Amino acid sequence: MWKKIFAVLLTLAFLAVPYTGNAKSLWVDRSHSIFADKKARDVGDILTIVISESTTQTATKSTSNSKSASVGLDAGIGIFSFLKAASAGGSDSFKADGAASDTSRYSGRITVTVVEVLPNDNMIVEGTQSIWQNRDEHKITLRGIIRRDDVLMDNTVPSYKVADATIKFDGKGPLNAKQRQGILTQIFNFLF
Repeated sequence: MWKKIFAVLLTLAFLAVPYTGNAKSLWVDRSHSIFADKKARDVGDILTIVISESTTQTATKSTSNSKSASVGLDAGIGIFSFLKAASAGGSDSFKADGAASDTSRYSGRITVTVVEVLPNDNMIVEGTQSIWQNRDEHKITLRGIIRRDDVLMDNTVPSYKVADATIKFDGKGPLNAKQRQGILTQIFNFLF
């Protein structure tokens, strides 16, 4: 009998002591697991855009224009006898030909950040990459919209799958400054 009373008292003593252990969720956070999906999905997540763009543009223009006119005046009769026979003629012609051809190829990678998630789960991304070499800056800026389905397993997206993409390649520094026309050349080109 005493054994039963002692067992009941011991059980009540354990139940009276508050439990200070950590509560665990039923859902395990697998973000550090090798099996977790590491693709970008939320604002602040990063992903890499693989830039592979090429453009070819060709334009040919040809213009010609010509005009001719002639005027004849017979000698005057009567009180207009002082007028002598005369004739005048003129012609004008214009011809211009022009051709332009441009081929560009851009490739590289830029890591961007998700700045907004739209209601349809598309993501607006943007990012800038700046590379300095010998006091010259080479800068790539990208902004666009991507679908979550287009994000590959290695968290990259090809640039041709970026909607409303704005990809800007820019630079500044001594070398880039020498590749621009001077101010006088720009003025003459504007006037003539």
